[in-house]
Amino acid sequence: MASSLPTTQLVSTFDPSKILRPSLFCSFPCSSSARSIGGGVRNNRDNIPLLCSTYNAISKHQTRGVQFIKWEDITQQDGNEQRLSVKISNPKNVVKEQVEMIKSRLSGMKDGEISISAYDTAWVALVEDINGGGSPQFPSSLRWIVENQLSDGSWGDQHIFSAHDRIINTLACLIALKAWNTCPSMREKGLLFIQQNMCKLDDANTVHMPIGFEVVFPSLIEIARSLDIDFPDEDSPALKDIYAKRNLKLTKIPKEMMHVVPTTLLHSLEGMTGLDWEKLLKLQCVDGSFLFSPASTAFALMQTKDVKCLEYLQKAVEKFNGGVPNVYPVDLFEHIWVVDRLDRLGISRYFQNEIKDCVDYVHRYWTEYGVCWARNSKVADIDDTAMGFRILRLHGRDVSPDVFRHFKKGDEFFCFHGQSTSAVTGMFNLYRASQVMFPGETILQQAKQYSSAFLQKKQASNELLDKWIITKDLPGEVGYALEVPWYASLPRVETRFYIEQYGGDNDVWIGKTLYRMSNVNNNLYLELAKLDFNNCQALHQLELQEIQKWYNECNLELFDVEKDTLLQSYFLATANIFSAERSTERLAWAQTAVLMKAVSSYFKTISVAEQKSFTNEFANHIGYDNIRIRQKRLSSMTMLSKKTTMNHDIKEGKEFGDNHFHEEQQQQLIHALVSTLHHLSLDVLVSHGTDIRHHLRNIWEIFLKQGDEQTRQRTEAFVLVRTITLCAGQSSQLLEKNAILSNTLTRLVSLTNFLTHELLQNPSCHTLLDLIPRYPNNVHDNKVHTKMEINGEAKVAKEMVSIESGMQELVKCVHQRFDGIDSEIKQVFLMVVKSYYYVAYCSPATINHHIAKVIFERVA
Repeated sequence: MASSLPTTQLVSTFDPSKILRPSLFCSFPCSSSARSIGGGVRNNRDNIPLLCSTYNAISKHQTRGVQFIKWEDITQQDGNEQRLSVKISNPKNVVKEQVEMIKSRLSGMKDGEISISAYDTAWVALVEDINGGGSPQFPSSLRWIVENQLSDGSWGDQHIFSAHDRIINTLACLIALKAWNTCPSMREKGLLFIQQNMCKLDDANTVHMPIGFEVVFPSLIEIARSLDIDFPDEDSPALKDIYAKRNLKLTKIPKEMMHVVPTTLLHSLEGMTGLDWEKLLKLQCVDGSFLFSPASTAFALMQTKDVKCLEYLQKAVEKFNGGVPNVYPVDLFEHIWVVDRLDRLGISRYFQNEIKDCVDYVHRYWTEYGVCWARNSKVADIDDTAMGFRILRLHGRDVSPDVFRHFKKGDEFFCFHGQSTSAVTGMFNLYRASQVMFPGETILQQAKQYSSAFLQKKQASNELLDKWIITKDLPGEVGYALEVPWYASLPRVETRFYIEQYGGDNDVWIGKTLYRMSNVNNNLYLELAKLDFNNCQALHQLELQEIQKWYNECNLELFDVEKDTLLQSYFLATANIFSAERSTERLAWAQTAVLMKAVSSYFKTISVAEQKSFTNEFANHIGYDNIRIRQKRLSSMTMLSKKTTMNHDIKEGKEFGDNHFHEEQQQQLIHALVSTLHHLSLDVLVSHGTDIRHHLRNIWEIFLKQGDEQTRQRTEAFVLVRTITLCAGQSSQLLEKNAILSNTLTRLVSLTNFLTHELLQNPSCHTLLDLIPRYPNNVHDNKVHTKMEINGEAKVAKEMVSIESGMQELVKCVHQRFDGIDSEIKQVFLMVVKSYYYVAYCSPATINHHIAKVIFERVA
């Protein structure tokens, strides 16, 4: 069984008595935003109230040394006794303004927004006028250096101190100023900074050492000494280590190879000597740069006077007003990561057009060898390739996993040829890419096995630091991905954790120097994500109160439906369908799941003949003509809840002594079904102008006519899928039309019914999923099967393969395009199956914790 997350609180069982009663402020009459649920909180798409709320923990307890919040029981409330009150702060305009600001930012994406690198700017400033005259070719770059020295005498990122970053930036700027014999006082101040801070390299974390530092820093030292800059001697342990790493890297990529095959050393040519420029110019990028590095290209311009190098630098200097970034362009990097961040923060629905443009852009420049951070590159990396592959596949683009064969040597995967170490985020994103594998994609199976083992090892040794980014909570991101498989990861749960893990403006990337990507990491995304989550959560709290009222009115407790079942059903719906405008779908999911549970429980207590009688009675009543008459007649049935002896007889399956009472009990459940379907139909009629009564009736008649509990369980998931799609306004004719035009829909239904039944019914299923971490990510491996057979787990191995293979095929059916089925319909199938997988995989304690985080715990 999956262990809880690092922040997950462990309790022995799911206990709704530990859920806090909401403590909200400002009275807001439910009648103005919500009605008694037969079909949910009514909403107007043009005037959806956006709600804010807050919750207060009333007590804390210690379990295994970890604090967890104890919540009061909300399930004991009656909607008429205590009304939820919500503060309306009218944030709709705020949300709209933030969305428009982000849209404006995204619409301007071109080659990428990136911060300026003092190191690269210094190299550009060193370039002498190629036409002679002894003046700088780029005087604005020299001016940028003069205008951007920090108060302590250094150059670099002013918001975060990294010894490696500050020293390499400062030394490069000193060299530029000394070379042009200007600003002696600034040089003196900068040199003092270096002398006072060189010792900090000994204690600095080498994981966060800038890319290529070991190659270019020794060269900078030599240049500085040639200019009579009094640089400290080389006896420092840190400097000795840097020189050793330089020799190792140059050994991994022989100089002969780097002149023939594009490698990452093209990014650091300024640190090399003895180069054959005639050969190297053949490896130049289309835009004139050397692997998109201004510093490397500036050095090449000094050596060759190449016009294309000059044109590349002129464009960069002009765009950034003198300063240049450490790498440019970064268009693919930006387009890929923007999509990922918006999705994980739970705000992607506001930017569907912009996201489509990003996906189309990435697909346009995708190659069979993968991609790197910029288009038209001769060098690809596994990080950008893995992230690009993932978003393209999830958005229905046809991409082959064979691209990852270019990043595999033996049993290992690498980011670049000749790399010194593997980056945690590179393997993390490879792992995330492997999650969306289709059947038979062995390269992704191997990638998943390798990256998972790599990450688990780093996690066990507390080494989840990355050489490409300094982020708020990388261990938390990796921990969630490892502990909650993608098949079990529900959107709102992942978002709730990622909002806490995302650093916004404070996340810093590591290139040749520290840099920032303002369209990837910014507080505007974070603020919108928090506001959106809290607004949706406030509405969910109102809905939960109303669905509790519906539960009480229908007397569903009589049919063995516990209150924690109601809460979990609503949570599963909310964790997948969370936006305000989809309230009807969300409530339809929760109510349908609860009603199916009630029917299944009731059918266990009656004979087959009585089940048929129930089904016929339902069919006769489904016209809704006599609902109010029956509602009045059935109101007296609340006395059932007090007849504990009778309830015990019901649960034990004993026969009623009173036939009239038995008939009334049947009428009670039929009324609950009929009235709920009636309200759902009205909601859809108002929202979408579609009458779905006939289709809902057909779905339920199919479910009720199943001969036994096993066959009913096999149809539960499809009842949910069909109900959700109907309540979303999806044309039932379209669904039926697709059933004729495409075999995919038939396969989707079959896979959904099979997988959910296996996850729900198989008594060894929990054991099966518990074994997955022990046999990490390679359930198709013959060696794994042999090991499991030795351990007496052969049957479990077979079941594991069956479920994992089924999930892979389902993912393929959902994410392949051109089958004639609306992608939103296909997504509902996957959504429902993942919810079943989630319940099978996660412990009750983990589910309890997620319910608290998603529904009750406000984002700070």
